[in-house]
Amino acid sequence: MIRKMAVRELYEKYKDVILYIFFGVCTTIANVAAYWFLARLLGWGVMLSTVAAWSLAVLLAYLTNRKWVFGSGAKGVKEIAKEITSFFICRLVTGVIDWGCMYFFVGMLQWNDVMIKFGANVVVISLNYIASKLFIFKKDKGSI
Repeated sequence: MIRKMAVRELYEKYKDVILYIFFGVCTTIANVAAYWFLARLLGWGVMLSTVAAWSLAVLLAYLTNRKWVFGSGAKGVKEIAKEITSFFICRLVTGVIDWGCMYFFVGMLQWNDVMIKFGANVVVISLNYIASKLFIFKKDKGSI
């Protein structure tokens, strides 16, 4: 009983981190799989495949982060538009980091594209969590 209680308490304490990691892994898998499909099966270029895969991953991330990770309370067109805009601007900034990694390490140095894509996503997901927690889905001090 004590062990069950401790696990539940840890889950409640770190719920947003646990869910963010879970959905971050799902988003990373979707991003890398979409990249692989577009680049390897359809023969699209590295950069076009990277941008398209990133776009899909951002959409998936917004939907999961808004509902399950951070439990957004944004209501009304104005609040939701502000939230979406902040989310996509943040993701665009970290997307540039992703694209820069692909361009430099794959395009210029000819390193393995899928491995670099995975590594870049680890960095991007970490930066996105910080931005989401601190700026995009932050809770008002008066609300709990």
